[in-house]
Amino acid sequence: MSIKIQRQKEKELKEIQKLERELARPRGNTYLWYLLFVITIVYIADEITSTIGNQMSSVIAQNLFAPVFGTEFAVARMGAFGAFALIGTFGSFLYKPLSDKYGRKPFLIINTIGMGAAMIVISLSYSIPVYILGATMVSFFIPHDVQMLYLMESVPAKRRVTIYAVIKAITTLFVILIPMLRNLLMGSDISRWHNVYMVLGLFAVVIAFIAAVGIRETEPFMRRRIAYLKQSDEERKNAKEDKSGADANGGLGAAFRYGMRNKQLRWLLIGGGFAMWGSLMTTNYEAVMSQGYMTGFMASGMEMEAARVAAVPRVTSALMLFPVGQALLTAIQGFVSDRFGRKQTVAVMGGTALLCYVTFFMGANAGWNPYLIGFLSGCAIGAYWGCMDTCGGIMCTESTPTNLRASIMSVQPLVAAVCTVFVGVLSAILTNIMGDAYLGPVNMIIAVPGMLIGILMILFKVRETKGIDLNCVTGREE
Repeated sequence: MSIKIQRQKEKELKEIQKLERELARPRGNTYLWYLLFVITIVYIADEITSTIGNQMSSVIAQNLFAPVFGTEFAVARMGAFGAFALIGTFGSFLYKPLSDKYGRKPFLIINTIGMGAAMIVISLSYSIPVYILGATMVSFFIPHDVQMLYLMESVPAKRRVTIYAVIKAITTLFVILIPMLRNLLMGSDISRWHNVYMVLGLFAVVIAFIAAVGIRETEPFMRRRIAYLKQSDEERKNAKEDKSGADANGGLGAAFRYGMRNKQLRWLLIGGGFAMWGSLMTTNYEAVMSQGYMTGFMASGMEMEAARVAAVPRVTSALMLFPVGQALLTAIQGFVSDRFGRKQTVAVMGGTALLCYVTFFMGANAGWNPYLIGFLSGCAIGAYWGCMDTCGGIMCTESTPTNLRASIMSVQPLVAAVCTVFVGVLSAILTNIMGDAYLGPVNMIIAVPGMLIGILMILFKVRETKGIDLNCVTGREE
């Protein structure tokens, strides 16, 4: 045996001993509650980082992009330049599978720090290139959702999605911090938007340090890792040669091969990819609100600049009720899912998202009460993510063995990106030609058929996963 191999064996033996000691340590009656607390505050950071760009889009566009490209095309040009930030998303596909090899805990902490750092960078951006750098960092850190894996692998199977949805609903309410800080730190002076990002970025960094204290690695990961480390060289060789890929030790390539060969996951990935067309509804609802109120003010005789300023407090008021609507639909998702099943949840949440978004768009352009508009937009986004979290997150998690779980969660957005690249380019072209006033109609024309195709695929091609024990998923169901 070579010295290199011997050192590797000694290293693996030490890792086995460390993991076995950790498994043997009693967790106590209060540990689950502490874990839920940590997951909740991490989700707060994740929700804020995921949402703040959408809720500040028209403000940043008018402050950074309008002086260069003009007011009428500011949001559209911002979206076009934002395509450069996708570099971060593609980089995350290679980074996320590492938690299948090194554990969930380190990446939970790293990702939360990264999200806070990204918002701080954006807060310091007074030019377009620096803003794009911060947006790239955001796109790198937010897709990972390690907190979802922690939750799925740590709570009882029969209440898995209910607990997840309640936590998501609670954390969604904290999104109200964004409009509150808009009102407190920015008001109608859009040049002060940087302060909102700085405060929330520092908040996320503090959450990361709280999460680092006392949280432990998930038991399914440790058991699977020990089983892998105890395999003989021949067993590992056979696992690599296994065409199903079910025993692979993580990795993007192995997960992609497994996902395409496994019928259940293949349809989940493809159906989820089509349903991702609806993500256009989530990217610029704040700009749609702003454009709707601006249009109403201009119709009454206001100049464009005056109408834009007058729309800011209306939008801020609308965003106050946004998290309430989102939290309500998020909570409903969990109860429907654990009571009636995952597939029914995809259908109910997807249909509700489309209905609420159409109503929100019509109301924004008709000048409805801003609190009602905010509530409807929140319902639309909450229902949409309830649909996507169910098919793209929960059902994929419940259909994948532990050794590939995080890797599959990296493959899922990659397949979704392939399914949506055409409509993303089409949307960007149309809005950059027609202007910001057409953001809402373009969104609906693209989102409705995509979501309908995706939902039908999942309803008719995918098995129900409600109640599955994640420790018993082998990946060999077929």
